[in-house]
Amino acid sequence: MLADKDRIFRNLYGVRDPGLKGARARGAWDDTKAILAKGRDGIVNEVKASGLRGRGGAGFPTGLKWSFMPKQSDGRPHYLVVNADESEPGTCKDREIMRNDPHLLVEGCLIAGFAMGANAGYIYVRGEFIREREALQAAIDEAYDAKLLGKNAAGSGWDFDLYVHHGAGAYICGEETALLESLEGKKGQPRLKPPFPANVGLYGCPTTVNNVESIAAVPEIMRRGAAWFAAIGRPNNTGTKLFCISGHVEKPCNVEEAMGIPLRELVEKHAGGVRGGWDNLLAVIPGGSSMPLIPAGATGCDDLLMDFDGCAKHKSALGTAAVIVMDKSTDIVRAMTRISYFYKHESCGQCTPCREGMGWMWRVLTRMSEGRAQKKEIDMLFEVTKQIEGHTICAFGDGAAWPVQGLLRHFRPEIERRIDEYTARSSSLDARDPVPQAAE
Repeated sequence: MLADKDRIFRNLYGVRDPGLKGARARGAWDDTKAILAKGRDGIVNEVKASGLRGRGGAGFPTGLKWSFMPKQSDGRPHYLVVNADESEPGTCKDREIMRNDPHLLVEGCLIAGFAMGANAGYIYVRGEFIREREALQAAIDEAYDAKLLGKNAAGSGWDFDLYVHHGAGAYICGEETALLESLEGKKGQPRLKPPFPANVGLYGCPTTVNNVESIAAVPEIMRRGAAWFAAIGRPNNTGTKLFCISGHVEKPCNVEEAMGIPLRELVEKHAGGVRGGWDNLLAVIPGGSSMPLIPAGATGCDDLLMDFDGCAKHKSALGTAAVIVMDKSTDIVRAMTRISYFYKHESCGQCTPCREGMGWMWRVLTRMSEGRAQKKEIDMLFEVTKQIEGHTICAFGDGAAWPVQGLLRHFRPEIERRIDEYTARSSSLDARDPVPQAAE
């Protein structure tokens, strides 16, 4: 269990002052000038040594991502873009940072921007986040008034401006290149890569896109040192992580915990346990709705460690660490059908496998949830998910296919049972109500 002294997000629940005075009392903005004095390479190397991996879903090493930015400017400005378009079902961590501890993010933007040679940063906020945007803008205004942003930011000699941009509520804009398109005022559709944003990003300039939690963790890492952060969790899965626990638990919550905490300990210590007890658990989605579910039992949830490698061992992924708990009252096929409908609705329609495949998967799953399908369609559906996965411009197709794959991998007998019951019911109705014979 994570010790209180190792927590990064000390106002996660909003019980303290979210403003500059409160943030400074909790340690934010403490000699930021000295951090920037370490130089670009010093900061990047420290973040690399910490082992921090992206907290937005993909888990790419943050320091390595920053190092892709050109060392020398070719005349084009560099940009930092923060992805605050938190639209993954089950995920509600970034909104708490922006609402209750926004100065961690603002300070992190200054440090990250300096480390990649950027004089401007943009925070792209999800369209539905109204109060979060207001809190974030208030924090930025405070930072400007205190000369922590703008010309000679925090007395460092580096100029840095920070802007908040409000999205319009499209899930696809959480994909980094679709976000950049939207930020430029265009339709939010992912770009082909290469070129990658580090070379051609916002307005055709070198750009790095990072998640809110990733950036907000940086100031504490720089103050306390990479070795402190790397000592928490497991190798390749270091540091603390915000977990969003929802579904069939006694007390749904957000909590900061050490990476690699066992799922059972996480749920029982912080969320009051599974409704009806651990033995009533059916399955868990460990990282937001786009990740494959993991079934209960000795080969599933019982030994699941909540980090990147622990989830990968069970053919799933940590994603955003949005833990969706489902007990045995769940109609698992209908639940996955509902998730499938969400992805059908949110597809940008640019790639044919995704545009056509999303609706096809949802319609087949709808019939399967009612039993109105044939058993041969189960394998057909799995094959279609494989035709979508890896065949689209962005990872949206993968994220829509994985929940269906998880369902078919672990709950195929349940689908077959429904088909058998529906067939038997139909046969008995046919036997009771024969087709009238034509009159002679």
